Amino acid sequence: MHEAKKNIIRKNPAKSIKNETPLTLLSLIEKKKRGKELSAEEISFFIDSVTEGSAPDYQIAALLMAIFLKNINKKETYLLTKAMLESGHVFDVFNQHTIDKHSTGGIGDKSSLVLAPLAAACGVTVPMIAGRGLGHTGGTVDKLESIPGFNTALTIDQFSDQLKKFGLVLMGQTESIAPADRKLYALRDVTGTVDHIGLITASIMSKKLAEGAAGIVMDIKFGSAAFMPDKKSALKLAKSISAMGAAFGKKVTCFITDMNGPTGVAMGNASEVLESLQVLQGRGPADLRELCLELTAEMVFMGKLAKNKRDARFKVEAALASGLALKKFDEFIALQGGPNEFSQQAKNLLKIAPVKTLVVARKKGYVQWKDAYKLGEILTTLGGGRRKKTDLIDHAVGIQVNARIGDKVQVGDTLMIIEHHEHQKNLIENILKEIEKDIVVITPKKPTSSKLIWKII
Repeated sequence: MHEAKKNIIRKNPAKSIKNETPLTLLSLIEKKKRGKELSAEEISFFIDSVTEGSAPDYQIAALLMAIFLKNINKKETYLLTKAMLESGHVFDVFNQHTIDKHSTGGIGDKSSLVLAPLAAACGVTVPMIAGRGLGHTGGTVDKLESIPGFNTALTIDQFSDQLKKFGLVLMGQTESIAPADRKLYALRDVTGTVDHIGLITASIMSKKLAEGAAGIVMDIKFGSAAFMPDKKSALKLAKSISAMGAAFGKKVTCFITDMNGPTGVAMGNASEVLESLQVLQGRGPADLRELCLELTAEMVFMGKLAKNKRDARFKVEAALASGLALKKFDEFIALQGGPNEFSQQAKNLLKIAPVKTLVVARKKGYVQWKDAYKLGEILTTLGGGRRKKTDLIDHAVGIQVNARIGDKVQVGDTLMIIEHHEHQKNLIENILKEIEKDIVVITPKKPTSSKLIWKII
């Protein structure tokens, strides 16, 4: 590779650092590895190089690692977010009622499927650009694509038109929205630089700020089944995201929520759609229902559709009880290419793996999770998740988690049901051993339960 390719030089060399030396990626790497602050021009040059495709992967990776090891301050995080945001299409704010929600993810996290139509039924304009699953966490786009015909690959014009006419759109990220983030995240994923607060903040906020929302409700999860391992790291991320929202003049509320086990019962793309429908029909697991009600009420209040949070909660509960939210969901599915009146025929249309293998308690006592993260890995092993972005998803496989933390069980009680295919029976033997050894333990003493919503910022 030519030297000119190694040290990318800005097209306009007149813009340079103080010593008049033309900017190169190598100069940025050298500066950041010594812990020095990058300027607005340097960060802009970095993101321009990524977006244009002129930067070699090894130099981008080197700079990401320098940032990971030496950190970036609030000013640099703001400049990085701004440059990533401006690398693609940015929507104007549609109206004061336009509010989006984002979750940092975890196993069984299907709340977007409930709260998006629920919020829209209350008058909130919801512009949701969601992601695909990678590793142990599932993606909202993958769940929706288990619905026959549903289209998540909308154009920018389709996104805008549907939002204006219908008030709700949910699609996958396009190359037009924060394109620099797509490249950077792919490299972060394979270079061990994902779990950095500044890089996470810039990645999330560059996409969310591009959507044209007046405010954002964040669900930042912590625990063994989540991306953030503990309360401390989740709180740190919440403060960083809140500060970034304020810097861009956006309303941001962060919910810090417990995910030491899956939210709800279902894990797996098609199974999670069915469970989301149960909540929209006024049923479903209590924890999933409560989380969706609280997050949606905040969206309604933030969108100035209620005089206070109590009134917002009342409106949300009424939209759910009246069936208005379910109707909005059905209309939304049909509008994006899915079947008409999908909720009425979902059980027949969604493919669920036919073989059910039970995981039962071998002794009596109380259920405790040893490492719920590994449940996501098991689902991935069955084909329900990705190890790399090019992997295909099997929407039909899943896990039903019947026993919750603190539940009292007797010998032979069902702890889980694994939904799989006939040809996967050899895998199941090892999976059962792993669940018994590393995931679920039965203890004589009831474990202390924690609150679903730990803190709101």
